[in-house]
Amino acid sequence: MIPEKLKAEVKGLHFYYTHLQALKNINLPIAEKRITALIGPSGCGKTTYLRCFNRMHDLYPGNRYEGEIILYPDQLNIISPKIDPIEVRMRISMVFQKPNPFPKTVFENVAYGLRVRGETKKSSLLDKVEKALKQAALWEEVKDRVHDLAFNLSGGQQQRLCIARALATDPEILLFDEPTSALDPTATSKIEELIMQLKNEVTIIIVTHNMQQAARISDYTAFMYLGEIIEFDKTDKVFTHPSKKLTEDYITGRFG
Repeated sequence: MIPEKLKAEVKGLHFYYTHLQALKNINLPIAEKRITALIGPSGCGKTTYLRCFNRMHDLYPGNRYEGEIILYPDQLNIISPKIDPIEVRMRISMVFQKPNPFPKTVFENVAYGLRVRGETKKSSLLDKVEKALKQAALWEEVKDRVHDLAFNLSGGQQQRLCIARALATDPEILLFDEPTSALDPTATSKIEELIMQLKNEVTIIIVTHNMQQAARISDYTAFMYLGEIIEFDKTDKVFTHPSKKLTEDYITGRFG
């Protein structure tokens, strides 16, 4: 157990794509307002694990969860079939690998989740869109272009727009799946800086192939391999004194 207040806790999580088991007995605490990074080779289950948190797997028939993901403080098992996935997605937002703005204006991209929630008051929408764009460090760059198409923004700006869209509904947890893999070093640096600022407001889980990125921005790191958690600890410890040889081999590039 980590010595901090928890926002979520994964207990005995197994996940199956129909008959193929992709995750095996995952147990992982998620500290509140901290950044937890998931590292590991391609195909080890990192993205599968991340998508359990906002019930993305429900979109495809035959997928199956076992175990629990408890959301605190209300002790809610978010993968229970009794819980509405839409409610979960309002509370746990996700930013994907490639920027995926909707074919709408900058404003309507950010307002989308608010409208789904039933927000119709124009002044409230304006305030919340501006707040989210400021949180995503994008407001100063787009304040005169909010009614332009989102596709007119650069790649890095589009990714920050997607972060603003994710933040607009005031999520409790923000999921990032390789959020900088499609960006150049300058845009990557901006996104990393932004993620580190956001942890003051929201709990963050990030999947990354970039071990330097995990070392730079995360508080905790989990190393995954073949659908299992091999090691989990404070990031400094994982990268400087890993307790498992498999972790050490992966981090030092002697893996496989």
